[in-house]
Amino acid sequence: MIIDLPGTSTRAINKRLVKARDEGGAVALGRVLTLIIDLAGHDPEEAIAAANQASREHPCRVIVLADQPGEAPASLDAQIRLGGDAGASEVILLRAAGALRSHADTLVIPLLLPDAPIVVWWPYDVPENPAEHPVGKMAQRRITDTVNAGSPSAALRHLATVYTDGDSDLAWTRTTLWRGLIAATLDQPPFEQVKRAVVVGESTHPSVDLMAAWLAEALRCPVDVERVAGAPAITQVRLERDAGPIILDRPDGKTAALLQPGQPEHRIALPIRQLQECLSEELRRLDPDEVYGEVLREGLTRIAS
Repeated sequence: MIIDLPGTSTRAINKRLVKARDEGGAVALGRVLTLIIDLAGHDPEEAIAAANQASREHPCRVIVLADQPGEAPASLDAQIRLGGDAGASEVILLRAAGALRSHADTLVIPLLLPDAPIVVWWPYDVPENPAEHPVGKMAQRRITDTVNAGSPSAALRHLATVYTDGDSDLAWTRTTLWRGLIAATLDQPPFEQVKRAVVVGESTHPSVDLMAAWLAEALRCPVDVERVAGAPAITQVRLERDAGPIILDRPDGKTAALLQPGQPEHRIALPIRQLQECLSEELRRLDPDEVYGEVLREGLTRIAS
């Protein structure tokens, strides 16, 4: 069900939500958090679709902040999506115009779920300081996505200077499976020190930088980055040891080959993670991601920009 509310107010939106609850049952009960998606002038549909999928694991109220196109006077248009149009969530799309664009926090506050955690997600534009952003200040978790930044590597290094507990980035989440496989491989004999590591991947993809930074921080060894234009994200990680190299190779973005000295080749399904998978993973934890913080602040300084 989609309910359009042109020229409205937050008070009217709340009243319409209550009416929808009375008409259709307890549509707003059982929500575990409020997810705020700050889109500015970008199209909202991809982000809403990802949030709807993630909400099947994390039922939530989704508040989407978007700008009205053009230079309209101060006004607010809204759209409420429920039922099949909202996954296991309820979506409130707010399109602000004029002076209201700079008061996102005052628009959001009346619509927050009471006594529920707040997560803010910026799918496109990375704020100067997520923890000091008007909406970010009220959140327990703040999720950026440097994949969509104009200069992803520079955006990561800037985020390192303003990192606050509760910050995270989906470029880090996209490395989870790689990190798990490498950690599991290093837990097997022979237990030798890694002398050097190499990460190969797309020339501007921030996951390549974060993967290299994690290896540098965890293994305390030199890490080189080989950047390949047009590659499907991370394509290879090589760990050099005296007994021979460990190579995790995924040239096609789908299936990886794990090569180790004295062992047969192992084929592992390792597809590029979809947006909704990464968002769902981030919503599973509302405490600070301490490893990400260490990698961002310390690990990035150990690799060349």
